[in-house]
Amino acid sequence: MMRGVTIYYLRNLFILAVTMSSICACAPSKLRSVNPASNAYAQAFEVTNVHRFVFISGQVPVGDNNEDVPVDFQEQCRTVWDNIRKQLDACGMKLTDIVKVTTYLADRKYREQNYKVRQEILGNHSPALTIIISDIYHEAWLLEIEVIAAR
Repeated sequence: MMRGVTIYYLRNLFILAVTMSSICACAPSKLRSVNPASNAYAQAFEVTNVHRFVFISGQVPVGDNNEDVPVDFQEQCRTVWDNIRKQLDACGMKLTDIVKVTTYLADRKYREQNYKVRQEILGNHSPALTIIISDIYHEAWLLEIEVIAAR
């Protein structure tokens, strides 16, 4: 008797799990900036019904061929964003799937240039953002950026 009851409950639990997973799979993902600021970022970024997350390691201003690091900050910044775009492409994602950006700057004097390039790259997309002034791993690198993307 106990075995029959256990099988009955396990069967119902399995049906419930399958039903819930199909409901979740059908619900569209929703990504939404919360309280966007005027500086190409949001105070928060809401993510609901997401099927995948991608965590991209800090990208540095070195291209595919490990060529010399550009001297100009804006060129370094564009190189970093190109590297981020390549990682997103490899995962089947786009820049608009980014929900969080963490930027490490070698000096606060690069804040304005960083903002301008980020605005150029992301346009109206405003993910959550943190900028940290830090001692970067390689002395030629003026920044490093890591991102989290969701879809």
